Amino acid sequence: MYGSDKAITDDTDRTEFRKTEKKYKLYYDQNSKRKKQPKQVDLSEVLDFKSFLDSYHQNGELPPEIVVVDCRFDRPVFGLESRPGFYFIPGALSVDEQCRWIRESLMSFPQPPNRTNHNAIYGPINDLFIAVKERKVLVEDENMPASSDYASNGCVGNGDTRRWSFCEEDSVLLRGKSCKPVSASVLLRKLRWSTLGLQFDWSKRNYNVSLPHNKIPGGLCQLAKKLAAPAMPVGEEFHPEAAIVNYFASGDTLGGHLDDMEADWSKPIVSMRYPGNSFFYHISMVFNQRRGFDC
Repeated sequence: MYGSDKAITDDTDRTEFRKTEKKYKLYYDQNSKRKKQPKQVDLSEVLDFKSFLDSYHQNGELPPEIVVVDCRFDRPVFGLESRPGFYFIPGALSVDEQCRWIRESLMSFPQPPNRTNHNAIYGPINDLFIAVKERKVLVEDENMPASSDYASNGCVGNGDTRRWSFCEEDSVLLRGKSCKPVSASVLLRKLRWSTLGLQFDWSKRNYNVSLPHNKIPGGLCQLAKKLAAPAMPVGEEFHPEAAIVNYFASGDTLGGHLDDMEADWSKPIVSMRYPGNSFFYHISMVFNQRRGFDC
C-alpha cells in the first residue's frame, strides 16, 4: 500500500511533490504563549472541489486545466489535463451514505480479524465501540495465557502474549495496583487505521495472505466498484481485495507516499474521503486490487 519514504537531505534532490508537500505541511507557531497554534497556510492555489462543482452546475464554468471526463456515470466526473488517469468525483457520497460508512468505520471495520494500529500492543480487540458506550476499560491479565489464535495470528508485534480484556471500571479498582487499565474511549480516540480484506504487513511492506481475513463487506465492495468504473477499461470491472481505513483527528496529517505494492498497476486505486463528526475530523478509505480476485 505505502511506498518507501526516503529522507531528503537537500533541495537538489527534492521532487516537485516534496516541495509542494513541504509548502502545505502543518506548522505550529513556536512563539505563541498559549497552547501551540497552527500557522496560517496559503491555500489560494489549492483546488476547492466543491466550489468548482457548484460553479459547474450553475453556469458550466471550470477552472483552467479542469476537464469533464466523458463517461457513463450518474454525476459529473472531473480530471486534470496535465495528470491523465487522475479522476475525482465531488459529492460522490450522499450525506446518508457518509453517515453509514462513518458508523461502520467505527463499529465494524476495527473488528478482528481486521488489524488496527492497536494490534502491536494489545493484540485483537473485539467490540471496541460497544466498550466505549458501556464505559469499560481494557485490562491486562498477566495470569491468563494467550489463546492459540491470539498467539499465532501475527497480530502481536512485541512478543507479549498476555491477554487483554474489557471489564467494568469498578472491578478494576478491586484488583489492586497490578492492573494497567486503559479506557476504551482513549483507545477509540487513538485509533488511526484499520485494514479490510487482505491484511498488510507494515514491517515487511507486503500483503500477508497467511493472516486471517474477511472479504471486504459487500455494500462497500459494490461502492468501490462503482467509483472505480470511470477509470476502468470498457468491459472490465474493479475487484477490491484490500483497503485501509485512516482515521484523522484534528491536527493529524498524512505524509506523502506511494501506493506501489499492488501486483497489477493497470487497475486504479480508489480513495474515498468524507467528513466525520465531532469525534473524528474525517475518515478516508483507500481500495486496492492486488491480484484480480473477486470480492
